Amino acid sequence: MTSTELEARAALMRAADAGDATMGRLVAFCGAEAAVEAICTQTLPPEFITQEVQAEGTPDHPSPEHVRHTTGRQHGSRTPTGHLLPEAGTQPIPYDAGSASLEPPPTPSNNQPPLPPPLGTRHPTNPDHPHGTNNSLHQPSAHLTWGQGADTTREPGAKTDRPYSTATNAQNPSSEIITQDLVPFAPRDIAALISHDTPALTRQRISALTRRRVTHLTQRLQTWHARLAASNPTADLIEGERSGARLIIPGTPEWPTQLDQLGPARPLGLWLHGSADLRFSCLRSVAIVGARAATPYGVHVAAEFAVGLSDSGWTVVSGGAFGIDGAAHRGALAADSPTVVVLACGVDISYPAGHHELFAAARDQGVVVSECPPGVHPTRARFLIRNRLIAALSRGTVVVEAALRSGALNTAGHALSLQRHLAAVPGPITSATSAGCHRLLRERKAVCVTSPDEMIELVGVIGDDLAPQTRGPAVPRDALNETTRSVLDAVPSRGGAGPASIAVTAGVSLDAALSALGGLAAAGYVERVEKGWRTRRTAPTAYQKAHDTAPSRPSPSDATDPDDLPPPFDDSAHFTDIPPPCPDESSQAM
Repeated sequence: MTSTELEARAALMRAADAGDATMGRLVAFCGAEAAVEAICTQTLPPEFITQEVQAEGTPDHPSPEHVRHTTGRQHGSRTPTGHLLPEAGTQPIPYDAGSASLEPPPTPSNNQPPLPPPLGTRHPTNPDHPHGTNNSLHQPSAHLTWGQGADTTREPGAKTDRPYSTATNAQNPSSEIITQDLVPFAPRDIAALISHDTPALTRQRISALTRRRVTHLTQRLQTWHARLAASNPTADLIEGERSGARLIIPGTPEWPTQLDQLGPARPLGLWLHGSADLRFSCLRSVAIVGARAATPYGVHVAAEFAVGLSDSGWTVVSGGAFGIDGAAHRGALAADSPTVVVLACGVDISYPAGHHELFAAARDQGVVVSECPPGVHPTRARFLIRNRLIAALSRGTVVVEAALRSGALNTAGHALSLQRHLAAVPGPITSATSAGCHRLLRERKAVCVTSPDEMIELVGVIGDDLAPQTRGPAVPRDALNETTRSVLDAVPSRGGAGPASIAVTAGVSLDAALSALGGLAAAGYVERVEKGWRTRRTAPTAYQKAHDTAPSRPSPSDATDPDDLPPPFDDSAHFTDIPPPCPDESSQAM
């Protein structure tokens, strides 16, 4: 990667806002150096202009499908591009490009000049034609020079002294048209909707839609031009090198290739400050995000997750804010593992200021990342734009605590759009800071995780990073066979019962009951009393130990007559198979 390319991207990072998809498409179309030249001369490639006007599915670019739903019924005729046109005799719905509101259809004015024919046809000889009298073909210019060509502020039908120019389509020149009411050019999808048979009202609505798109692109270009004129990329690189920061761009060895999935919203470059390698650190990484106003429960869980992930060789990625982010970074640093801090400001600015020491420790042990040039201060919009980098750098994202309007849910949305793993930690149902996590779980957008091992199983290698199966505590009683458990359940805890009564209650034979009672007595589960057999009583472990000066109570075994003991049994192996009971098991059975 040449130094010229590095300086060009550093300049574009000053000119464009963070996450500017239009700038990303321009750089992808012609390269960073050509983009700088185009912005300086305020001349964009005509193919790029046409591409932007044809863009669909963005807030700034309403799709032709939206125009179809606002200009006519869906059961009209179709154009060659598949768009529907209103049927003859139907009244289309008015479309206001500014507010998309419904209004009464205006009456077509007879004073408006007629629309000229498409490219490739000849003008009729008409002295009153707005484009004059000539029989030559329309020949659009090759480039559209912004500030000299389009005048998007003129009223429809008004004459202008500026010549209109348009971009050409080499494959299909007739798909580009020039009209009095349209902006200098129209894309194929818009042009396909227009014909001499199309009502004038529909043409005006499509004209407003195209004009809106071009106006937006013009404003972007003017903003870029003003910012680029005030930038000094060489000074940014020198100052960054002096402070220990470095700029990486796509194609450099340290660039994380997973950021390419962001498409046009991929950052033009990243400023780094730290000792860790960003690409290597993000190969096995998990993002931990959550609320700034975190509860002690959330802070504890975030730190526990960070320590557990770091001990298993996973890097923790977060945003460096108060609350969950700070606890996650501190947990990773406590485990002597690198951590990645993604800021919404320049890497030379500590925001929040209370995390100045935390960022310093992160630079020594990890890396601080930002797509903002040095000296840029954070704004509310930059925090939301920054969240896409947190989701894109990591394999998965876990939301520890999030309210219903938390910025962590914005990060979760980016993770879902990138088809990354998303997990959430449940909290108390009465906690407002966990309401966002519960909504993610209820809508089945996130997987419920309660430990670092479960998160590693979610984002790790299938079959290799399995979490251990959690089971309840095992007690010796679980090792008894079915007959012995039935006899033990039939032994009363108070008073006593004879072997015959116990055998009937347990549903076994008398011999089986006697054999089981002998084994249970040897293992300490039951004891012989005056009325027969009962379960052995043990003092609860919660009781305090008696004082040494207290008189000792005689043991029940000392007062037992040796003649009352049951006779020995031949099935001695049966006794050895019964484990002794737990101290609390007998009390729990009672």
